Amino acid sequence: MNAKVLFFDLDDTLYPSTSGLWTEIRIRIDRYMEERLKIAPEQISHLRQHLFHTYGTTLRGLQALYEVDPMDYLAYVHNVHLPDFISPNHQDRETLLALPQKKYIFTNADIHHATRVLKTLNLFDCFDGIVDILQIMPNCKPQDEAFQIALKHAGNPDPKHCILIDDMLFNLQAAHKLGFGTIQVSQQAPNTASGVDAHIQKISELSRVISAPGL
Repeated sequence: MNAKVLFFDLDDTLYPSTSGLWTEIRIRIDRYMEERLKIAPEQISHLRQHLFHTYGTTLRGLQALYEVDPMDYLAYVHNVHLPDFISPNHQDRETLLALPQKKYIFTNADIHHATRVLKTLNLFDCFDGIVDILQIMPNCKPQDEAFQIALKHAGNPDPKHCILIDDMLFNLQAAHKLGFGTIQVSQQAPNTASGVDAHIQKISELSRVISAPGL
């Protein structure tokens, strides 16, 4: 593949999933559901997982079932002191700067959270733009409509010349069906499921796989 555009997920992709940041955000999601929506604590974990797998994000599910202000939700769940969990990685930065392709963040989080994460990681200037949940609402990854909006934001490149770098299998599989190349970022063993073209454990390994056969 002659890749021209790279779309990067944000959380658990640009930093290790072992950082604890997403765990903290998930705790705040549970707290929001209890404090703001008065959902019984013993129901929250099951409901959150159901909403995530059914609607793509917990927020989208809560909007379908409750009167939830998305801006209030996003501000609440992302109210985390990021340096407690993530920090810059020089190798990741050098890798991203060396890649000649256009690079976009494509996230189900909002632009405020994405900007804070990128600045904390010292990666903000490595990207050409951010496609966030506010731009793709009422859709989200892994919906086809979300990918079409992301492509439009990037100048409507042919999906066959695009690669999605993401930690979530169902996002990668959705992108693959549209013609994207796909790279999964995970500290676990490589995923052999269909829809994943390559596997890396950290962003600094991208240059090793970005021009591999099949990508």
